[in-house]
Amino acid sequence: MDMQRSDIHSSDIPIVCRACEARHGGACSALSPQQLGELSKHSSRRRLQAGTEVVGQGEEMATCANIMRGVVKLTRMMPDGRQQIVGLQFAPDFLGRPFAAESPHSAEAATDTEICTFPRHLLERMVTRAPELEHRLHQQVLKELDEARDWMLTLGRKNAQEKVASFLFLIATHYDPETVDGSAFDLPLSRADIADFLGLTIETVSRQFTKLRKENVIRIENNRHVTVPDIERLQQFAGID
Repeated sequence: MDMQRSDIHSSDIPIVCRACEARHGGACSALSPQQLGELSKHSSRRRLQAGTEVVGQGEEMATCANIMRGVVKLTRMMPDGRQQIVGLQFAPDFLGRPFAAESPHSAEAATDTEICTFPRHLLERMVTRAPELEHRLHQQVLKELDEARDWMLTLGRKNAQEKVASFLFLIATHYDPETVDGSAFDLPLSRADIADFLGLTIETVSRQFTKLRKENVIRIENNRHVTVPDIERLQQFAGID
């Protein structure tokens, strides 16, 4: 009987949502088949080339999105034009801010990325009717807060080698885990962006990559493709418990 009920529920889920990672691990995991059906009627998938801006800082956020594939970088611009990368988001993270009219930062595809977008006002209406969705979004906010605090520790207390190793560990453990082997990945950021993200110079980042390679913590091909032979050893070099 339980299996039959499960089959019925599965058949009720919109076809476009069945293979979606966000349905299992993202915000949509909190929605019923009927709610998924309502959302899918107003959603659309977008494929973004690396460098494409999703939303600019201070712009109105008419839509929210689930990240299906790829990496999105969040940046803040200071009045004098200086810019800082303040975060990275990966599949199946939720992108957007319900009940907020403007985006506090810019969001840009760091790699070729695919997102599923839907109207912000529709999501806000669904949140009022689906406590599970509100709970799921609240969980992601707390997760991002914890990660931001961890990154404050990285930037404030770790040395250059630990910072670079922490960045590599972040990518290895978050970059499309359902479709990409975490032990091998292409860097989603340029050396300049990595330096910006870590508060280091490009030269320092390059030196630390060389040191980690010589220690056989990582292997690098074509200056972009990274292989991690032993993730626990990388974790130790990052100073992560």
